[in-house]
Amino acid sequence: MTLTEQLCAIYSSRGAGAYFGEVVSTLEHSLQTAYFAQEANASDALVVAALLHDIGHLIDSAPADFADWHSDARHEVSGSNWLAQRFGPEVSEPVRLHVPAKRYLCATDPSFWAQLSAASVRTLALQGGPMSGEEIAAFRLEPFHRDAVQLRHFDDRGKVAGLRIPDFAHYRGLIDGMSRH
Repeated sequence: MTLTEQLCAIYSSRGAGAYFGEVVSTLEHSLQTAYFAQEANASDALVVAALLHDIGHLIDSAPADFADWHSDARHEVSGSNWLAQRFGPEVSEPVRLHVPAKRYLCATDPSFWAQLSAASVRTLALQGGPMSGEEIAAFRLEPFHRDAVQLRHFDDRGKVAGLRIPDFAHYRGLIDGMSRH
């Protein structure tokens, strides 16, 4: 089984479920995030990162009912670790940093709060809230922090019910081109 086939199987079997308090499924959210990245002429690596940024939710167990979340699932870490075995850091690192990017934007851009969905505000509290000054400085030293901030903006846009977008197969060439296998 190729990596693309493996990813299609993961998203087909586990991605159809509700996306933790949002109006779209995990698969729809992932496809929308990649769509917005591609529409913004993001690099191929960032489009793939956008598509796969929440894979940690699909490969790990988390409570199905959003109301049962009492701690952060740290999906960005498990997802980036999984991706780092299959892609270079230009894909895995923005994924690792997309949750810290939310915390960073909440601390540095007052208008960003207004863009967050209710579910994203709830997870922000579980993820540590806005960054402190020291955390901001450390985040800015991360080599892929700018890509992570871009990914975060695509991520927060990717929650539109009924949006018509390309399916997972549309990204096959990008996945194949960016993968290490």
